[in-house]
Amino acid sequence: MVDPQTSTVMLFKDAEQPMAPSSMSKMMTIYIIFEELAAGRLKLDSRFRVSERARAMGGSRMFVELGSEVTVEDLIRGIIVLSGNDACVVIAEGLSGSEESFAERMTERGRELGMTKTVFKNSSGWPAEGQYTTARDLAVLAWRTIDDYPKLYLYYAETDWTYNKIRQANRNRLLKITPGTDGLKTGHTEEGGYGQVTSALRDDRRLILVVNGLTSMAERAQETSRLMEWGFREFTNTTIFRAGDTVAEAPVWLGAQDKVPLVVAHPIRITAPTGQAVSPRVVARFEGPLAAPLSKGTKVGTVAVTIPDGRIIEYPLETGADVARLGVIGRVTTMIQHYLLGWLS
Repeated sequence: MVDPQTSTVMLFKDAEQPMAPSSMSKMMTIYIIFEELAAGRLKLDSRFRVSERARAMGGSRMFVELGSEVTVEDLIRGIIVLSGNDACVVIAEGLSGSEESFAERMTERGRELGMTKTVFKNSSGWPAEGQYTTARDLAVLAWRTIDDYPKLYLYYAETDWTYNKIRQANRNRLLKITPGTDGLKTGHTEEGGYGQVTSALRDDRRLILVVNGLTSMAERAQETSRLMEWGFREFTNTTIFRAGDTVAEAPVWLGAQDKVPLVVAHPIRITAPTGQAVSPRVVARFEGPLAAPLSKGTKVGTVAVTIPDGRIIEYPLETGADVARLGVIGRVTTMIQHYLLGWLS
């Protein structure tokens, strides 16, 4: 269990242990679709033809028809809501020519995202030799999906959908029973058991949970819901700096002002056990003095925050105001002071 907004791990058990990804690997298929849409190489109304291989897929299905052409938007819902193995094959063949080639792309892209211990062998998570992932890697993929494509991520919150006159419910029961849940994906294989990647947002605080190896759909829903409630109850976030807050002031060389505020563009929060006092060590790092002219929003350094578990996380620091350059007379006067009087020494 992680709070991705504060880079805090709240629960860790066998998170680096290789395991069968099952249908949770469909998140990577969806990530690549989102990436193609964002780049303009694909549109929601683009269509892909259904092959015999896609139609013949077993397990969870969207029930696409052989030879039909299905829109990308329908395939997205077919993969996310219905967990359609057939829909995954349609996308894989449509984007890469073959499922094998698409699986290689999935693995390569995963490594680029930080999924260092994941290998995909197909687009759906169908059992295959040499296919594995870890809970940590799936948490990384979940956060990148949410953070990189917030508007497209909304598909993960849909609770049911009808295709080809067949209505099916999303297997993620937490969408209905656990407040704030808005994704992501369930999975099941004989080897891996029942698993789920879950995310929920409450009061601008997000948690991501990955579980696997449970014995039934009921246990999966019950245990996942229990752990999410525990995470929101037992841990809280404290805001150290709000967006735009001044962290430090930097001296300015040859500027109309001799100092400029250094601010953070986004809030800095720390996760800690509920009731625990938070007093982090904060260190601003930059090379000064800064040479004028300066534009507001220029990145000039970092602020290092030591969080309760001892790790140090760095956030960008940027100038909080414009600083014009001194005129000729002012520059000459300043340089004389510097070189002759040691004003800046």
